[in-house]
Amino acid sequence: MQTHFSPAQRDNPVIRAADAILRKCVHCGFCTATCPTYVLRGDEADSPRGRIYLIKQMYEQGGAPSAATVTHLDRCLGCLSCMTTCPSGVDYHHLIEAARFRIEAEGAGRPLAEQGLRWLLGRLTTHRAGLRWALRLAALFKPLMRLAPSRLRPLLAMAPKKLPDPSSALKPQIFPATGPRRARVALLTGCVQAVMDRAILDATIRLLTRHGVEVVVARGAECCGALPHHLGQEALAKTKAAAAIDGWWGETSEGGGVGLDAVVVNISGCGTVVKDYGHLFAAEGGQRAARAAIIAGLAKDICEFLLGLGLKPSGIEPGLRVAYHSPCSLQHAQRQGQPPRDLLRQAGFEVLEIPEGHLCCGSAGVYNLLQADLAQRLKDRKLAHIAALNPELIASGNLGCMHQLASGTALPVVHSVQLLDWATGGPKPY
Repeated sequence: MQTHFSPAQRDNPVIRAADAILRKCVHCGFCTATCPTYVLRGDEADSPRGRIYLIKQMYEQGGAPSAATVTHLDRCLGCLSCMTTCPSGVDYHHLIEAARFRIEAEGAGRPLAEQGLRWLLGRLTTHRAGLRWALRLAALFKPLMRLAPSRLRPLLAMAPKKLPDPSSALKPQIFPATGPRRARVALLTGCVQAVMDRAILDATIRLLTRHGVEVVVARGAECCGALPHHLGQEALAKTKAAAAIDGWWGETSEGGGVGLDAVVVNISGCGTVVKDYGHLFAAEGGQRAARAAIIAGLAKDICEFLLGLGLKPSGIEPGLRVAYHSPCSLQHAQRQGQPPRDLLRQAGFEVLEIPEGHLCCGSAGVYNLLQADLAQRLKDRKLAHIAALNPELIASGNLGCMHQLASGTALPVVHSVQLLDWATGGPKPY
C-alpha cells in the first residue's frame, strides 16, 4: 500500500511504525475471507483491508478521527484471523492496537454515553472488588432489563444469579509441587475470571502441582491489563501491566528470587497481552522495557506449558465427545491452537473439530457488551456448527468464550484445564 506521510509525520515513532506495516499490504483480499465482520456484513470498510485503509487515512490526514472511521474500527473484534491468512505478513495486531490508542486518546468519534460505558468497563474489569459489587448490583436489576438503556442490557444479561466465593488462591502464596519438583512457575490469577469462575483457577493449581510444578501467586500480579488494552486505554493498560511485571520480576532469578521456568496464563486473551509486553513497553526503553521483554519471553499458555511436561494416565471414561472451541487469542494471536487439542486427546477425550473454527464466537474481550448485535450473530453461527456435531460438552481456553457460548446452549461449557484436571485425578467439572 502506498503511503503519503510528510517528513514531520515520519518523525513520529507511532506513524513511522504504522507506515512500515501499511506498506506491506498488497490489497490481495485473502483477509476478507476469514474476517468475521466482513463475512457477516460484506462491507469493505468492515474488512481488515478496509480498516487498514481507514487507519492510513487517519494518520495521513491528522487531527481527530472521523465518526465513520471510529465506527468501523470499533467493529473489529481484534481476533487476528486476518494475520493467520495474510501472505504478506502485515502486522495488523500492532496496527489496530496503535489506532485504538490514538482514538481513545483523541476522545472523539463516539457519543458521550459510549465513551462513559467504555471508561466504566475499563475500570470495573480490572478491579475484582468493584466488579463483584457491580455484578451483584446488575443481578438485582436483571429482572428489569427491558427497562434499562439498550447499551447496558448486555452487561445486565451477563450477571450471574450468584457469584462464587473468592478463591483462597487469590492471595500471594506458594503452592508446592506434589512429589519431586519439575518446574516453578508464576500464575496469573486474573480479574474477571477470578470473580466469575474460581473453579478454573483452582483446577489449574491442582493440575500443575499434581504434575510436579511449584506454583507462585505473586504479590501485585493480579491484572495483566488486557481488557483496557483491548479498549484502547493505553495508560490504564500499562499501569496494570507494570504492576504485574514488578510482581513477577521479584520471583525471577534476575530479580533476586528463586527463579521461574514460566509465567503461566490460563486466560488466552490475557496470555496474548502478556506475551506482547516487550512491544508494549519497547518505546520506553530502560529497565522497564528490559524487564517487560523478559517476562514476555517467560509467558506461556497453560496448555502450551503442560504439553512439554506430559500428562499422568487418564482415569476417565474414554471417548467422551468434546467440541473444542479454540479462542482467537490462542489460535491466531499466540499460534497455540494445537496444544489443547493434543492434551485433551491424550487424556482420553474425543475432540471434535468445529466447522469454521477460525471464526470468532463474538466474545472478544468486551466486544459482546459493546457490539451486541454482531456478537449475537457470531454466537448463533458458532453454536449452530457445534450442535451439528452432537457433542456431550464444549471446551475452550478463555472465560469470555465460555460465557458467550454458555449463554446460548444447554450443553456444559468448561475450560480445557478443568477437563485435564478431572482426567488426572481432579473433580468432575460439570
